[in-house]
Amino acid sequence: MNGCPHLAEAPTEVGGDSGVRPSTTQGCEDCLALGRDDWVHLRICLACGHVACCDSSPLRHASAHYAAVHHPVIRSFEPGENWRWCFVDERIG
Repeated sequence: MNGCPHLAEAPTEVGGDSGVRPSTTQGCEDCLALGRDDWVHLRICLACGHVACCDSSPLRHASAHYAAVHHPVIRSFEPGENWRWCFVDERIG
């Protein structure tokens, strides 16, 4: 997909039999652990299901998760959105 092997290999669905399971459905897992609720949008890691806040949020936990564990692809965890982003190749798919 778009010349990005990470996007080609990553699942496209969240939940169900073929998709990754979210770590939480309550919000950004890291913000919740800190007692915060000021995230803007949520993302889900397609390798492990970690739900984290976007780069427009104050603490940018989705990018921090990538920096810590190097799982390459996230997906929007917002209702009605299904785009994915590869951190490695900086491509959307």
